[in-house]
Amino acid sequence: MELGGLRYTPAGMPAVEFRIAHESEQDEAGGRRKVLAELGAVAFDSQARLMAGAKLGVQAKFQGFLAAKSKRSQRLVLHVTNIEFIEGA
Repeated sequence: MELGGLRYTPAGMPAVEFRIAHESEQDEAGGRRKVLAELGAVAFDSQARLMAGAKLGVQAKFQGFLAAKSKRSQRLVLHVTNIEFIEGA
């Protein structure tokens, strides 16, 4: 995981950009497939404050939606709407 610093949008809303590393095994075509992926993400408001205080390497579940990073950039990122840190992981 890579975590940027807490910043504020021109409207004054807290925001933080980060990268999520994903690792799992998935069923595909009758077999198991190991999946490794890295995805850019952004969180706003209370989720941004929560993420800004996270430690690198912590495991978490993220919910949100895929969309362009901004009106100026069509790069796809996960816009995080909910973060659940996994204790003991």
